[in-house]
Amino acid sequence: MSYTKFVAPLVKANSGSIRKLRISPARCRSTVASTKTREEKEQQQMDGCTVVEAAPVELISQTKKTAKAPLSKSHIDFENTQEAYKSKGNIELLRSLLVFKLCTFDILVDKNKELMDLSRKLLGQWMFEKLMKMTFYGQFVAGEDHNSIKPLIRKNEAFGVGSVLDYSVEEDLTQEEAEKKEMDSCVSEAEKESPGMCADHREKKYKAHRQFGDRRGGVISARTYFYADEAKCDIQMETFINCIKASGGASNDGFSAIKMTALGRPQFLLQFSEVLVKWRRFFNFLAAQQGKSQMTVLEQKLELEQLKESLTELGVGAKDDIENWFTGEKLGLSGTIDLLDWNSLINDTTKISNLLMVPNLQTGHLEPLLNIFTEEEERQMKRMLQRVDILAKHAVENGVRLMVDAEQTYFQPAISRLTLEMQRKFNREKPVIFNTYQCYLKEAYDNVTLDVELSRREGWYFGAKLVRGAYMYQERARAKEIGYEDPINPDYEATNRMYHKCLEYVLEEIEHSRKANVMVATHNEDTVKFTLDKMNEMGLSPTENKVYFGQLLGMCDQISFPLGQAGFPVYKYVPYGPVNEVIPYLSRRAQENRGFMKGSQRERSLLWKELKRRLLAGQIIYKPVY
Repeated sequence: MSYTKFVAPLVKANSGSIRKLRISPARCRSTVASTKTREEKEQQQMDGCTVVEAAPVELISQTKKTAKAPLSKSHIDFENTQEAYKSKGNIELLRSLLVFKLCTFDILVDKNKELMDLSRKLLGQWMFEKLMKMTFYGQFVAGEDHNSIKPLIRKNEAFGVGSVLDYSVEEDLTQEEAEKKEMDSCVSEAEKESPGMCADHREKKYKAHRQFGDRRGGVISARTYFYADEAKCDIQMETFINCIKASGGASNDGFSAIKMTALGRPQFLLQFSEVLVKWRRFFNFLAAQQGKSQMTVLEQKLELEQLKESLTELGVGAKDDIENWFTGEKLGLSGTIDLLDWNSLINDTTKISNLLMVPNLQTGHLEPLLNIFTEEEERQMKRMLQRVDILAKHAVENGVRLMVDAEQTYFQPAISRLTLEMQRKFNREKPVIFNTYQCYLKEAYDNVTLDVELSRREGWYFGAKLVRGAYMYQERARAKEIGYEDPINPDYEATNRMYHKCLEYVLEEIEHSRKANVMVATHNEDTVKFTLDKMNEMGLSPTENKVYFGQLLGMCDQISFPLGQAGFPVYKYVPYGPVNEVIPYLSRRAQENRGFMKGSQRERSLLWKELKRRLLAGQIIYKPVY
């Protein structure tokens, strides 16, 4: 199903017309956990920071070009402090040293919000803001508004580093306020009125639980939005639009980041995620019936006639209806159906509540996830899709690429599906929409390979941002407490292997077709070196702008700036917003840097090395020239 088919009827059609579930000509997919564990992995919170024929699957590794024109190999010296810090004045180096040192003191980090509140009371607002701009705010935030961030963006660009703009204002809610908002926005009216009756069809993972209602718990690398009402979502959409416009006005090839939970009621994301998971599970059930459960995701091809018989026997539909399901363009012509074909069954039905039909493995029948949707819930779901569509159009108009951030696993299948639909519409001529893949998840490689395969079949540009992940502690605690499988890989080494495995697959696709694009969002120097080595092996030139690198503003300049000055596309995530309103963001940066700095003193030692070099060279006052 195309993005146009998926969104347009949902936002325009008469909600009274309900069509039967049927196959659509194009294909779609759900980024849902595989029943097989692929590789293991863990996270280091955000790691420091966000295809062709249906017949026998042709593995990319089997189609490598045998002959390549020799290219000069890229080698980056990450020890060269003169290159790494040439964009920084001496005062900026001293500020970095001070901030990073403060981040190593547990008491300062643990009590950072209380200390900031006390400082504001003792110093007054004006002096407090001055102090923050000289320290934490000045280190990690670009400025207060669109105009004040332009000098820093232009300076970074002069040294080869682009920007991913991110308006980092957050509500400063208490835990009780956050929990109340989450429960109100994630539970449907039907569930509130008849909790016992609705609970029968719902899975624990995809239901709201008060003890995990505050989604900020254990998360130090990602911004969190809580639903208030539709007007607040419109305001947040306008904020994203302003961010997109600012990115377009400040640079020629910028990115802007958005979060789906800012654009609508999370109830829809929870419910749609559960539907996608259950459809995927039903496919696995049918694959097992045909003795194909041990195959990899893309190798599982169900025999069409046998599949029709199974569906008829299960009572999923009448024989004629099932026959009609598989008459879409090119669908089933090979005599088999794979997971991407199967996902097409979730179709462009007019009423969004019709999307929330799930197969019952016991009866085989399609049943509604919830029996009742109010008209207001229907409208809220449609508005979320409208907002997503509007943002994508603004990104195209302003020449900005849009990165959709990953979120918790109970929201992520729906987020990835909606992002995929945007890609199918807007990535036809160039990569505009980028999806984020969290490589600390057991399902990460399956998700990447499925999406790459779909992009190859349909001929659009695949865009990915690879991160290790930001929600590890929260996800593990929630899975253990509520009672479902831990979605996270077992350890950090396994996460690294998963990251490199996903990255290598996308790099091979770039080598194969030049229609894939990837943002390597990491502060891990070994991963950056791994990427450079693979690019050298494959003959991928940085000037092709297919492989990007990303780090947070104020961190790992010894990686970002040498890459940028060597001609690699590299970007800093650039947060901005008023001092008082980005305090939650700064609090997380302090917590993140505590682990980062305790684990490695490398960045501090490089900063000292450069400062000493300048002093010995007589550069007491150093001003960057650009």
